[in-house]
Amino acid sequence: MTTQATTPRENPAAPPALPAARGPLSGSALAVLAGGGARLPAADAVRRADPYGDDLQLLLYVLYELHYRGFAGVDERLEWDPALLGVRSAGEDVFLDALCRDAGSGGQDVAGAVDALQLEPVGDDGHSVSHHLRREGELWQLREYAAVRSLYHLKEADPHLWVVPRLQGRAKAAMTAVEFDEFGAGRAEDIHARLFAGLMADLGLDARYGRYLDAAPAQALATVNMMSLFGLHRRLRGALVGHFAAVEITSSPGSRRLADALRLAGAGPAAQRFYDEHVEADAVHEQVVRHEVIGGLLEDEPGLAADVVLGIEATGHLEDALGDHLLAAWRDGRSALRTPLTR
Repeated sequence: MTTQATTPRENPAAPPALPAARGPLSGSALAVLAGGGARLPAADAVRRADPYGDDLQLLLYVLYELHYRGFAGVDERLEWDPALLGVRSAGEDVFLDALCRDAGSGGQDVAGAVDALQLEPVGDDGHSVSHHLRREGELWQLREYAAVRSLYHLKEADPHLWVVPRLQGRAKAAMTAVEFDEFGAGRAEDIHARLFAGLMADLGLDARYGRYLDAAPAQALATVNMMSLFGLHRRLRGALVGHFAAVEITSSPGSRRLADALRLAGAGPAAQRFYDEHVEADAVHEQVVRHEVIGGLLEDEPGLAADVVLGIEATGHLEDALGDHLLAAWRDGRSALRTPLTR
């Protein structure tokens, strides 16, 4: 496959532009962020929103993004604006209540929840995007998948750093060790977010941070918002650890399938390297996370077991929803994005 790599932008630290609104809630907040609006949505209106819908998920995404890169032209002091935080809190309540209700059976059996993550389904379980792409995926589908995942992978591991000050002893040491690998083990060129930018360039995509926010479906926003929700709240530190375990434990086999899919599609070496790196690294991380991060956390704070299970189950719930959305569109021969890719 021959693609035209995108030209690196002059300032890689430049924040992205504000996205387009997806409804009255996100529209009101975006108007305030842009400096042209004075009225935020009422808390009651936020609480009536569809917890998984485009409007609420974009509202949360843009307010969370103020804690990461921010947006071009938006006053950085708005990161801690009390009114915006109040709106965000109302939206978080809606989202978290839905996750607690819908994610799974709950309970405190952390070992059982982790064991379930290690059981690879025989063949395609109907939700697996990586199985589909490995078996019958087309280049345009791989490009869409990369665009969707760029919302997280261009800031890979950033949401998980929020939990480090909230851990102690074994859990903190192990979590920091895994994050050190995610950030290139001291080598800027090996930072996973940078490797993903290389993957995007190999696929002829625009690797600018936030470039595909407008195109991403609500299901994709929800997976990233969950990380920010769990990471930014100390009371949800157990859920963040559970989510992190789910990501690391399931990553290696899925990454192997995606690396194979990219090879079959003729993608370049940078695209293949991203997933090859995760096959090797996450196989090691899996054991560290299970025995040291989770084990250390529950040794110090056994009362967080139910939160760890919530993090695991919520991750599976949202990933299944995203997988169902992508596969339904692709099997019907249509784009899974809100706006089809042009580059």
